[in-house]
Amino acid sequence: MNRRAFIRTACAVSGAAAFFPRTSRAADAAAAVEQAHAELWRRFIDAHGVMLDFTDLDGSVNYPTPEECRAGKPNALGWWAPIENGAMVNGLYMDAAVNRWRHTKSAADAAKARKLMAGLLFLNSVSDVKGFVARGVSTDGRSHYAMGSNDQTMPWYFGLWRYLDSGLATKAERARITAKLVETTHAIISLGWKMPAEPPFGTRGSFAGFTFDTAPRQLFVLKLLHAVTGDAKWDALYRDALQQRGGKEDRSRREICEHGMVFEYAKTHNWTSCTAVAAIRGLWEMEAEPLLKAAFATGLKASAALAAESLPLSEKFNHHDGTTFSQDWRTPMLPHWKPQATEQEAQDLAHVQLREFLKLSPRRGQETAFIREPTAAAWIITLCPDAATVKQHAPAIERVIAHYDYAKLYYSTFFWVESAWWRLADAR
Repeated sequence: MNRRAFIRTACAVSGAAAFFPRTSRAADAAAAVEQAHAELWRRFIDAHGVMLDFTDLDGSVNYPTPEECRAGKPNALGWWAPIENGAMVNGLYMDAAVNRWRHTKSAADAAKARKLMAGLLFLNSVSDVKGFVARGVSTDGRSHYAMGSNDQTMPWYFGLWRYLDSGLATKAERARITAKLVETTHAIISLGWKMPAEPPFGTRGSFAGFTFDTAPRQLFVLKLLHAVTGDAKWDALYRDALQQRGGKEDRSRREICEHGMVFEYAKTHNWTSCTAVAAIRGLWEMEAEPLLKAAFATGLKASAALAAESLPLSEKFNHHDGTTFSQDWRTPMLPHWKPQATEQEAQDLAHVQLREFLKLSPRRGQETAFIREPTAAAWIITLCPDAATVKQHAPAIERVIAHYDYAKLYYSTFFWVESAWWRLADAR
């Protein structure tokens, strides 16, 4: 970064710190965000512009080999490997990247957003299966695990939309992105809103159904496709999907969005639920009809209230507890490996492997519980369009951001602090 760009960035960060002109807490959070940003780009973004799950503190990565990816090792989902969540985290981190650029107007920040965009398109290009979004790639730049997921694909859409909406996209980029959005959506719809996977698995994950994890995502994709193509068929599908009803509560997809975030399979899982909250935020931004826009705003406010309950988890993380981290996923996991022919077999294997991995690397559990959850929760709160709600929680969010020494974290899933910080600055 040249001197002029550095000064612009510093001024933008200082201005964001002054947004809530309180004590030194905002200044501490501003400094922490810059440290987090530096660590993400020093250690966690690979040569293809895709964010890794974990690295050692020196940036070294224990990649699965191409042969291991093809064999489904440690498992065919790629769970617990360093390339597990590339599409998910890239897409979500785009929110921070474009908002940072809007504040700094730095060429370096624009280039970083463009690199993330290129990474997303890259992940959609490495398979012969139409609509497949890979999690990440091995050392050969192509080999990958056979299954993605709804949690990977929704952020893929979100990140590309954020990039298009930022104004950074060139005419050629806009055309290429739009074509990929249309192609991928047609593939997903042809499978009944299921995510394409490679043989022998066929599909994995879905945007169908009437749960919080599915309804907002389907609506967002349809609304996005209408926005970028102008084709009325997408709007007709969107309007129809809004009113369709089902699920245990017999709610429409509109009502599910209005109700807001729920935790359906764990005590808290802000880190995956935030993808559906992001979908509602996108719907709120793209929707012009007042009653629908108000319904989405209500859902975002309810989601913020639930997310706020997870912010205190950050206080349980202690940098000095000496918990061990190990990149060696092979030693605990591969002795349990066996071929997998179904998604369920892959999941069952992965759950056994995680228990063994945590024995060797208990630091993983510390970072996922006490960093990943509260930082994702912080972002969820800032996605709420009600400035009063965001301001109410701003002190707690700043405490979360300032709590960590990002140079000593092994997992990249602290990236939400950047997203939350720039949205705090916007909630004026």
